[in-house]
Amino acid sequence: MLNGKNGFIALPGGRSKAIIRSMSNDDVTIQDLSQYRFEQGPIRPPSEAYSLLLRVTRNCPWNRCLFCTVYKGTKFQLREADDVIEDIKKVKAIYDEINKMAWKTGLGDKIQDVAAGVYNQYGADWSIRNVALWMWAGAKSVFLQDANTLIMRTPDLLKVLLFLKETFPQVNRITSYARSKTAAQKTVEELIQLKDAGLSRLHVGLESGSDEVLKFVDKGVTSAEQIEGGRNVKESGISLSEYIMPGLGGKKWSDIHAVETARVLNEIDPDFIRLRTLGLGPMHPLWEKVKTGEYEPPTDDEIAAEIGKMIESLEVTSYLASDHMSNLLPAVEGKFPEAKQACLNVINTYLALPDKDRLNYKVGRRMGYYERTEDIKNKATYDRVNEIIDSIELSGVQSVEAVLGNVRAGMTSPTSVDT
Repeated sequence: MLNGKNGFIALPGGRSKAIIRSMSNDDVTIQDLSQYRFEQGPIRPPSEAYSLLLRVTRNCPWNRCLFCTVYKGTKFQLREADDVIEDIKKVKAIYDEINKMAWKTGLGDKIQDVAAGVYNQYGADWSIRNVALWMWAGAKSVFLQDANTLIMRTPDLLKVLLFLKETFPQVNRITSYARSKTAAQKTVEELIQLKDAGLSRLHVGLESGSDEVLKFVDKGVTSAEQIEGGRNVKESGISLSEYIMPGLGGKKWSDIHAVETARVLNEIDPDFIRLRTLGLGPMHPLWEKVKTGEYEPPTDDEIAAEIGKMIESLEVTSYLASDHMSNLLPAVEGKFPEAKQACLNVINTYLALPDKDRLNYKVGRRMGYYERTEDIKNKATYDRVNEIIDSIELSGVQSVEAVLGNVRAGMTSPTSVDT
């Protein structure tokens, strides 16, 4: 999820305005928190929506993937551990001040209301709002940014983790992004040290298990390195969430993308497999290969069939999560191997729909009307979606499939592991 205005949600702060008004001139005011602003990166996974975001590195050390736009035009930088610690101190200052507000306004037992008040009133100061959101959710989880925190020297990352846990002992989950190649270069002993210091989970963009696809999209890693890195993480006891990108192989490599991705996942057996369906637009470097004809994006139907092919080959104990709006069939989800057949049934049910119903579902799903294929049984919604389809066809500007591709490009995270 991209941070910033569109990355934050509205909290139920019904009492927030009254709380802010109740602060006298002698009390701590919201404006006083601005001195504690700290640095944050651009993205985080959806599972970290309520986590404190700490920027440990800046941007991406690889930054060549053709499907990603997030860090293009930027340079990777390692932050000094002491600089990150200074940010943690600022977080603590905001945390303490919000707690003071609660007690000074007689709401010491209602910290959520006060945190919501700060969150809803603090405008574009995203770091301060992030702390308030974190406190509103219980202040239990932390996400370390940016694209590959694991690349930090192990002693430096340990220093950050230990200070974080010392400052906020109630934190019970610390997670981060990582590259497979970096995880392969770390020893298991180093990863165990990081786990013991508090690192709970790593989010890794596997994307594909096919070496052909990985090379074509310039991922900068091989399937063998992905397996080694994944196994290192698993052996250390750190929870591993691997992200795959259905559709990344295009029409040309769809089959090998599905089968080889399953092979690599079988070798790793991660804790989570997360689907992030490919979406392409002019902002993606891969779009240049679409224009030259080197790459032909698959349709939603072809991607659904590809996911089915991958699932048929999966022999894992992972939890398959379809937790992103880019995915056409969110019901393709569950703990494997128990959920394997149910996931295949969802895909087969969709593919067996009559053409008209399948198109209606695709448009309705992309427009936010549907979550499951059975939702098309609601006649009023079905008719409304058909009206949208008719308006697109009558306009003659683009085909319905082209419109769906554009919508998916807008929904899809610019990198596989950000939401």
